[in-house]
Amino acid sequence: MSSLFTLFRPAHYILWLLAFAVILFGCSTDGRKDRDEYADWTAEQFYTEAKKALTEKRYEKAVKLYEKLEVRYPFGKYATQAQLDIAYARYKNDEPDSALADTERFIKLNPTHPNVDYAYYLRGLVNYNRGISFIDRFLPTDSSQRDPGSARDAYRDFDELITKFPNSRYVDDARQRMVSLRNNLAMYEVHVADFYMRRGAYLAAARRCAEILRNYQRTPAVPLALQVMEQAYRKLEMKELADDAARVYAFNYAQGVPGQAKDLVYEPSVMERLWNFIGLDK
Repeated sequence: MSSLFTLFRPAHYILWLLAFAVILFGCSTDGRKDRDEYADWTAEQFYTEAKKALTEKRYEKAVKLYEKLEVRYPFGKYATQAQLDIAYARYKNDEPDSALADTERFIKLNPTHPNVDYAYYLRGLVNYNRGISFIDRFLPTDSSQRDPGSARDAYRDFDELITKFPNSRYVDDARQRMVSLRNNLAMYEVHVADFYMRRGAYLAAARRCAEILRNYQRTPAVPLALQVMEQAYRKLEMKELADDAARVYAFNYAQGVPGQAKDLVYEPSVMERLWNFIGLDK
């Protein structure tokens, strides 16, 4: 048996060597093919094909071409624009962390670029739409109940855009989004106050409502905050403060909102739902 094994062992070695050679040849051929595909491309070709892929919503392909453009031609005008376009491609491909990193990089490297205002706007847009699921985009949901962290970031981003570039073409859209964000942030605070009420933390609820009145005037949350505040003070047997809240509510909202905190319901306006859905990209 051992002699038979010895007889055929060299043949096995030869077969293994041949198989290994085929694998190596195939890998080298594939690598050469991949390199040759873009070997003679100019910066303009890279940018044109990447832009085409972006238009056709082939975002991963667009990112790949933009990256190759930056590596191959790092100092040309196309490479600079590619830094901005790749941020947009990653945003559309639902890669918010990468998109934010790309916008930050563009702002730091190109603070005087003619399109740097778009980088600020895109940064706000990424945070504005962050956390909105596929279902949220097509069904009426209360966006004020989502984690407010991204909303606060988006509000700050849009505010920075308006402050630094008051004449930017994106300012009007940013302002409208800020109104929606402010309303949502205020309503989030109402939800928190209502949560405290349902758990008997009446003082915490009253304090939360006071913050709403202080920081979110002229939002739909104010009348609801007054209602919750009145109930919280009555639970705490602070009659004067409860009556004050009731008087303010009656003077300003006698014709408006449901009169009981148990009716605490907030339906996003048609405009807010539209803003949550359309995600304007300019």
